[in-house]
Amino acid sequence: MQKLERHSPRFWYMTSVAETDRPILGVVVGDTHTLLIDAGNSESHTNTLLDALAENGLDRPTIVALTHWHWDHIFGLSALPWTVSIASVETKNKMQRLLPYEWDDTSLDERVESGIEIPFCADAIRLEFGEARTMRVVMPTLTFDDSLTLDLGGVHVMLKHVGGDHSPDAVVAYIPEEKVLFLGDALYANLYAPSWRMTADETLRLLALLDMFDADAYVWSHGRVVSRPEYEKDRDVLRALATITLDFPGNKKAITAQYERLTGRAVEEEEAELITFFVNGSRRDT
Repeated sequence: MQKLERHSPRFWYMTSVAETDRPILGVVVGDTHTLLIDAGNSESHTNTLLDALAENGLDRPTIVALTHWHWDHIFGLSALPWTVSIASVETKNKMQRLLPYEWDDTSLDERVESGIEIPFCADAIRLEFGEARTMRVVMPTLTFDDSLTLDLGGVHVMLKHVGGDHSPDAVVAYIPEEKVLFLGDALYANLYAPSWRMTADETLRLLALLDMFDADAYVWSHGRVVSRPEYEKDRDVLRALATITLDFPGNKKAITAQYERLTGRAVEEEEAELITFFVNGSRRDT
């Protein structure tokens, strides 16, 4: 069940829903503006958030920032016509490519067959929208290239284009007063490749960049809000596996053995999945 949670005086968030791929939505409450981080995967998703804000006596958002172009983060924007929406230039360019698309079953199936869409997203769209596929792609109002800092009144939000395997347009949102870093999907695998994958070089670059933010809490869009020690545990696993992959590219057995020697234990299920992603990322296919 979705809930609106208060993490700190200025930062609230709505929990995710795995079944229909609803990501966490972040809400930063300033004295003059309220910022919504990501627009939701449907108008229903966004309206659920708006209702929860009203129930908690919070103002509806006046600004929306998009972390990247994937459908589950942008399809709710049509429910927010009064807002100023912000995205990276690259995100807007990616969104423009969606404008000609139809979303009925036949069109979804054709795009899955051609490799434009993936079955995971097509299935989630069907579950979220049912038969009424009335989604409308709305273009962002403002764009930025590298970074943009917003003054919401008493609290600031820095939007930083960081890229990554999951999506080259990925943006993170940093709230310095609350020491919260909204990761979005930046550290997840690339799902739009022939096989789900992560690349060692890109992962190490991104982890180094994220280390520059002084945060005590980290928001995984399709996970939860975690403490710094919890994030660092995940980060260190990613860094170790990426580093080992550079020594044994594409060699799952060798990567696994080296990681087990490093940790002194057998790999866990999530670690085994990450190893598969890094092995896939070493392949030459596109």
